[in-house]
Amino acid sequence: MGKHNDFGKLGEQKAVDFLLQNGYEICCKNYRYLKGEIDIIAIKQDILAVIEVKSRNNAFFEDLSDTINQKKIKLLIAAANQYIEENNLDFEVRFDVITVISDKGMFFIEHLENAFYHF
Repeated sequence: MGKHNDFGKLGEQKAVDFLLQNGYEICCKNYRYLKGEIDIIAIKQDILAVIEVKSRNNAFFEDLSDTINQKKIKLLIAAANQYIEENNLDFEVRFDVITVISDKGMFFIEHLENAFYHF
């Protein structure tokens, strides 16, 4: 596995740890449906959070709108719908982005709730 894949997995684990510390229950990681993948599905206070994790180091950072395009959003929505149907869930659904930035061994996490409203 490449270093970027290892770094991505570490970023996802940092995001999971962050969510757990903030009262979320993790339902699923790396859920795949067709060509879409949801990094994390979590529940908090009757809200099902569908979470895309973006891991970056401080030397490489790009605008989220450049990394999450309309095609990616459609794939996330389709995967979320499938997950909800498979598990017969009845929750309000929210799409979030967690950015994990690594800088000299330190990690900084930003959680953007309802992220697609910001694009």
